[in-house]
Amino acid sequence: MDALSTPALTGIRRLSALDTVRARIALAVELGLLQPGEPLPPGPEIARALGVGEPTVRRALESLCADGVLERRRGRGGGTLVAANPVRGTVAEINAYTDATAEVHELIDHRLALESGLVHLAALRRSDADVVALHELVDGMENAHCWAEFHDLDARFHRTVIAASGLPSAVARYDDLMRDLYRYYLPYPIEYLLESNREHDELVTAIEHRDPAAAVAVTCKHVEVLHQTMLSRHKD
Repeated sequence: MDALSTPALTGIRRLSALDTVRARIALAVELGLLQPGEPLPPGPEIARALGVGEPTVRRALESLCADGVLERRRGRGGGTLVAANPVRGTVAEINAYTDATAEVHELIDHRLALESGLVHLAALRRSDADVVALHELVDGMENAHCWAEFHDLDARFHRTVIAASGLPSAVARYDDLMRDLYRYYLPYPIEYLLESNREHDELVTAIEHRDPAAAVAVTCKHVEVLHQTMLSRHKD
């Protein structure tokens, strides 16, 4: 295997798109990432963040309500929320994610190896337009109102950084790697995500100042923390 090729995914490839949405939301509830009574984003935002169609999200949310993980409220201020006392252990598809810890950590290491080199080049080769676009994305994440909106902007931010390296073939490889890693993405508390945006801001500053050492240091810190947070219980 090429040193930078991505590891083969196993269990989650056997899941349908519907099952992946069910598993990711239910697991986020079980890990405490989504709290009882917390409203979920609108269906279109969830669909974009999780890379599935809106009908799939709609069916997944309906089934999770039937399972007692979520509940629906009508009227003003209603919508789909985490149940006040969510039922746990009823979504068997979660096992495909919890059994994949080794694959997730390997993907994170591959991301770190590839992204560090590309960020180094981005700091040296970036254009003024790249810097403007990155600042705008950081500002957008700072004003994001939910995890789904933040995730969409975050993906665009990192791809913009990588594209600034000027290596199209490496960008394509990075896209493939992130597509695999994002299969394991779970909803995070918006407070946690906003804290991670401080590192985005630090990275943009390093790139703007054409400081590759600082840019790589921020990237290592930003990616390494995924070993403690992906598929793990969030700690305040």
